[in-house]
Amino acid sequence: MTEFLTFLETGLLNWPAWKIVLTTLIVVQVTLSGVSLFLHREQTHRGITLHPILQHFYRFWTWFTTGMLTKEWVAIHRKHHAYCETETDPHSPQIHGIKKVLFHGVALYTKERKNTETMEKYGQGTPNDWIERNIYTRFHYLGIILLAFVNIALFGVIGLLIYAIQMLWIPFFAAGVINGIGHYFGYRNYRTDDSSRNISRFGFFILGEELHNNHHAFPSSCKFAHKKGEHDIGWYIIRALNKLGLCKIKKVVPELHINERDVEFSGETVKAILTHKFNVLQIYIKDVINPTLTAEFPAQGKALRKMIKKYTNQLSLNPDFVKKKLQHNFEDSPTMQALLNYKKELQAIWENKTLTMDEMIIAFKQWCHKAEESGNQMLQDFAEKLRKLYLYRAFTF
Repeated sequence: MTEFLTFLETGLLNWPAWKIVLTTLIVVQVTLSGVSLFLHREQTHRGITLHPILQHFYRFWTWFTTGMLTKEWVAIHRKHHAYCETETDPHSPQIHGIKKVLFHGVALYTKERKNTETMEKYGQGTPNDWIERNIYTRFHYLGIILLAFVNIALFGVIGLLIYAIQMLWIPFFAAGVINGIGHYFGYRNYRTDDSSRNISRFGFFILGEELHNNHHAFPSSCKFAHKKGEHDIGWYIIRALNKLGLCKIKKVVPELHINERDVEFSGETVKAILTHKFNVLQIYIKDVINPTLTAEFPAQGKALRKMIKKYTNQLSLNPDFVKKKLQHNFEDSPTMQALLNYKKELQAIWENKTLTMDEMIIAFKQWCHKAEESGNQMLQDFAEKLRKLYLYRAFTF
């Protein structure tokens, strides 16, 4: 009896507290890596291909530690991208409320995974072998039951606390924080058609998923850090696995470059503009709008400089939310009105889904010709830069 009580108190390992804490932190991070690398970047968006050994490990590990099935997670996330911030979005805080998504994300996930239409339409291409059908799917929650027994056997009664942390970690951080805060608070690099935000520049704690706005701008890219000063630990792990031959990098956002030679406007130029339309818009505001405002207000004080910076930031990310006071200060001049019209005309070209590649080339050429004939030097310089854009691929796949 005494030996049994001792076993319940210490478990088979009889580890000191610091080892237990460290082990707990490691195992929950391994689970997060399964969600970010396997379920998200590989299975959902096909940005990487993991070695079969890692694929099988993550399939088992996510079933064992969370009770989640690959097909269900992938289907729900793909539907989120397809209907982001609409009534059909499975977990938008703009629709369901931030508290609901942050603290009850599992309930939203559970409700959607029971939707047969979602599973069939968005769960295509996920594992469907004997193990998936006869073990993981058939015994959906057996994994987390086994996990409880394993924790108690290894760590004793304290294993129940470790188990509780494991059960709460993914629902709170992955389902709650990323799906909730990632669409509610933070900063934006890109004017996406949703409310996605980057929670932090340092994507270390949630495997880089903190850079959520970057991901929504380029969903298929397996690299989430796009700007200087941003760090995606998931990408660092991918690079390491790639060097070890355990991961193939398939999709990253090709860098936007300018060809210094005289080149003909081509389909490659259009691809560069369409791929980086958010960046092209920001370049326009930085190289055309901002210098124009600086020239029109040469004796600007600190307060006015801050207003110009705020205005251009809002114009870059979402012009619908530019404050009326800023619009009144900066958009009344004929020059600014003309430049804003040029911006709208440029955006209208890449937003027109009916144009063929040849028609789009002609439309962009016409826009550049009109800009060159405007007599505005900054607009002319931008048009020349637009003609010379191309995609530089840092990785060959």
